[in-house]
Amino acid sequence: MSDITQLILDDHTWFRQQFARLDELQAGSPLDTGAVREVWDPLAARLDVHAIAEERIFYPQLLRFGEDPEDETLDAIGDHNDIRDGTHEAARHPLGSAAWWAAVGKARVANDEHMAEEEREGLANFRRHAPSGLRESLGQQFDEFMRAHPTPDGLDVSDKDPEGYVEAVEGELGLTDDAPPDVSLRIGSLKGK
Repeated sequence: MSDITQLILDDHTWFRQQFARLDELQAGSPLDTGAVREVWDPLAARLDVHAIAEERIFYPQLLRFGEDPEDETLDAIGDHNDIRDGTHEAARHPLGSAAWWAAVGKARVANDEHMAEEEREGLANFRRHAPSGLRESLGQQFDEFMRAHPTPDGLDVSDKDPEGYVEAVEGELGLTDDAPPDVSLRIGSLKGK
């Protein structure tokens, strides 16, 4: 069984590899748009699905078990919005055009910044504070979600209000100041979300 933090890191490695492949293709003359599409389409899809999986599975549990995780979560949701904005902007331009490459670059910069911060902060925080077995259970859920959604079809890929997200998750988990904390892991409740 895989640890969710390792699965997220594995995706990060794959993202970096795919952006490097785009670099190589961009240097080609003439541009092989078919090859670019073969790299970009699954990359753009996985960026969307990965963000949703983190928002549904990882970040709620980081809010529960991390040490002062609110700022990390607010920042991560904002980063996800920036990544989505870049990938969705790219979809509005002809593949391989200057505007398309600029949008892809925007998604890449946002993703690079997000991955670095998440690896240094959120994932490290979670490894230090999550209870035994939780990371593996969440890893199974993350893996199942990613396998069930090779594309974002049918998923809500719209931007999320970071503060609204944190408030909603904390309320659902009973982490608000006026509610007693829910000490169950609520792992089963994450299925199907």
